[in-house]
Amino acid sequence: MAAFPELLDDEAQVYFCGFTAESSFGATSYLVRRPEGNVLVDSPRAAGPLLRRLEELGGVRWMFLTHRDDVADHRRFRERFGCERILHARDVTAGTRDVERKLEGDEPQRLADDLLAIPVPGHTAGSAVLLYRERFLFTGDHLMGTEDGASLEAGRDVCWYSWPKQIQSMERLLDHRFECVLPGHGGRYRAASPVAMRRAVESVLVEMRAHR
Repeated sequence: MAAFPELLDDEAQVYFCGFTAESSFGATSYLVRRPEGNVLVDSPRAAGPLLRRLEELGGVRWMFLTHRDDVADHRRFRERFGCERILHARDVTAGTRDVERKLEGDEPQRLADDLLAIPVPGHTAGSAVLLYRERFLFTGDHLMGTEDGASLEAGRDVCWYSWPKQIQSMERLLDHRFECVLPGHGGRYRAASPVAMRRAVESVLVEMRAHR
């Protein structure tokens, strides 16, 4: 338990939180440690050891919820750290109606100089990804690496809202630079460069269009 959050990138201070929650189907959550305030991407289980360690790392300023499925113990993190919770309005349910910030529309929205929220409807109506430093893309269930980490994929069989919309959302990701995909489910994927990542996303799109 003391190993979490586990540091994934020392320079960027990106962590894997561990302590997955059954209520979020075991989804992965991440911490981004920043001088301007830490960001928790999706909700882990609010386990005592994790809460204490997050406090040692500077607490949580924002909790970015990628979609309605992976919200787990979001209220307990709000109570402990006073974080501002962010979720797209289309994915707000009775359990999340009290979130502090509800994203609207389909245009990217700048949260800070190094943080860009990008709506990606498809898996759910209000799915959104978070781009950090034009390097790390936290993707929820929109895009993930294969288990062997060799390529990227999108889950047609777990698309609850609209596959055509998810294809359109994936196409819009080609407008953005990033090198690493950190998903809620599936494998993490790191490309050698933004150009290589673009090629990987284009390959996913070929597969997606073939299974409309």
